[in-house]
Amino acid sequence: MNAQRVTLGIDPGTARLGYGVIRGEDPATSLEFGIVETKSHEDMPSRLLQLHDELLGLIRDYRPSVMVIEKLFFSRNVTNAISVGQARGVAMLTAAESGIQVVEYTPAEVKQAVAGYGNADKLQIQQMVKIILGLNELPEPDDAADALAVAICHVQHSGFLESLESGNVQ
Repeated sequence: MNAQRVTLGIDPGTARLGYGVIRGEDPATSLEFGIVETKSHEDMPSRLLQLHDELLGLIRDYRPSVMVIEKLFFSRNVTNAISVGQARGVAMLTAAESGIQVVEYTPAEVKQAVAGYGNADKLQIQQMVKIILGLNELPEPDDAADALAVAICHVQHSGFLESLESGNVQ
């Protein structure tokens, strides 16, 4: 994997969409992370357009080669699941229109890759992201930490696959 490769991680949501931009693989470095927050009093099309515009800005600024996004898991809260699904759709569409590959991982895969435990809690993920990326403080809010975690998961996963393909795994 190219040490200069830029990965954009997304933790989807319409109220708060977390994002994390990292460069390289071992060690990866954080370029930027945060959230896109929309106003609940605005109509959904306006909120989705805001997500699209903010993601386009990140793509233009950092030129990622891949967008990594958490897979939607089934929830008892159908309204929340639909809202997250809409945000995922906007993110995927934005990546596709920008010519960026999209890769998905389940929350358990992300937790396993980052914390070594598929049921890690939010604080454990924040602490491991801080260590892996060499940050001075815990990444906050947790939506941003989750986005960084999904990007880290992909970098680790794709680095392993590239090693397999090249025959460098022992």
